[in-house]
Amino acid sequence: MSDGSPHPAPAPAATSRSAARSAVVVGGGLAGITAALALADAGIRVTLLEGRPRLGGLAFSFQRGELTVDNGQHVYLRCCTAYRWFLDRIQGAALAPLQDRLDVPVVDVAKPVGRRLGRLRRDPLPVPLHLGRSLAVYPHLSLAERAAVGRAALALKGLDLADPTLDTQDFGSWLAAHGQSARAIEALWDLVGVATLNAVAGDASLGLAAMVFKTGLLSDPGAADIGWARVPLGELHDRLARKALDSAGVRTEVRTRVTSVSTNDNGGWSVQVPGETLSADAVVLAVPQREAHDLLPPGALDAPERLLEIGTAPILNVHVVYDRKVLARPFLAALGTPVQWVFDRTDASGLRTGQYLALSQSTAQDEIDTPVAELRERYLPELERLIPGTRAAEVKDFFVTRERTATFAPTPGVGRLRPGARTKAPGLYLAGAWTATGWPATMESAVRSGVSAADAVLGTLGRPRPRHLFEFEEAA
Repeated sequence: MSDGSPHPAPAPAATSRSAARSAVVVGGGLAGITAALALADAGIRVTLLEGRPRLGGLAFSFQRGELTVDNGQHVYLRCCTAYRWFLDRIQGAALAPLQDRLDVPVVDVAKPVGRRLGRLRRDPLPVPLHLGRSLAVYPHLSLAERAAVGRAALALKGLDLADPTLDTQDFGSWLAAHGQSARAIEALWDLVGVATLNAVAGDASLGLAAMVFKTGLLSDPGAADIGWARVPLGELHDRLARKALDSAGVRTEVRTRVTSVSTNDNGGWSVQVPGETLSADAVVLAVPQREAHDLLPPGALDAPERLLEIGTAPILNVHVVYDRKVLARPFLAALGTPVQWVFDRTDASGLRTGQYLALSQSTAQDEIDTPVAELRERYLPELERLIPGTRAAEVKDFFVTRERTATFAPTPGVGRLRPGARTKAPGLYLAGAWTATGWPATMESAVRSGVSAADAVLGTLGRPRPRHLFEFEEAA
């Protein structure tokens, strides 16, 4: 892995334009952008098609008056080596820095004032000692619960992620079988798992949960250090991504919805958009699973209906603008309240006075369709319980953003439904966080899927892999 400093885009392979093989990438989210950049870097002539008016998929920004608002709070970890590669590739790493060292304030509003704050942070020690001191004094668990957490973590570390039976079990049952109380699950395991998996432990595949905890907390001392964008996501995933695509020679078309994908008479592919038919040697479908299902030609997958069996899970984001600064920390996690995670988005949004807080609410099935007025009545008092500074502050704006299909649902058995990059149709490939990356539905999974699809295309077209593209694999 590089040191995180931006570097110029690699020069395209020495292939004349007339002799270049061509590819169409359908979908301009992180998976599609990654696939397009990787293919262009290898000398493939690439067209990227996106139905929305901007790139970035479900990690995007929009304007609300003078505010630049992210549709939801997105973070990544130091172990997300593919997404870090992506940030380097678009020259955006400096705009989404990582913590120097994992440090998560956890506030339990059910406890008396003065005893509410706990922290999950690491020491500069080898795994698993790096979290030992933090867990030993974590005030939200009893001494017995802390000891049981250590034993469960060691058992989790011993699981083989390649074992397919892990995907058939749920994480909650495994935790209970390994001595974890309901309080330990709420105050520790779900604190991390809900944010990364978008499911509580009882609804999550043991395979995916084990992957998250083994990779993030039990692989390397710094693996779980948190990074997030200090600028609007649109600055990274739209503006800088578009600049990188343009520099790589990719033709990018937004507001362009693909209506069909089919083989043509010369053994290549035809991609139909309103008013134009594009021909290509390869096609990457980097769209959500239901859209991919509708575009797949007959015979491309043995059981295409499995794509429709991959469930989805919503995320609700609550946005509150106050007339003054109410929170000194950049973010915090909460217990004893419906509030899950709170982030300060003031600087990133361009707000000049006051403070803008964003609440990221995963597993939001019960609230995703709740009217704004009702959410306001529910969450403003909770913020007053959680953050004392809000009690005397005036609310200048309150609004919500809803992603009803924010992620695929990481339920037990989902692993067998997730297809790889290759289909049975030569020259047709799949990408998206929902494909078989081994990761839950994260920005990391999306980028990894784009790399896998590009690698498959290059293999079929007989092109070498650009070395820089796979640097992150060496760091993983």
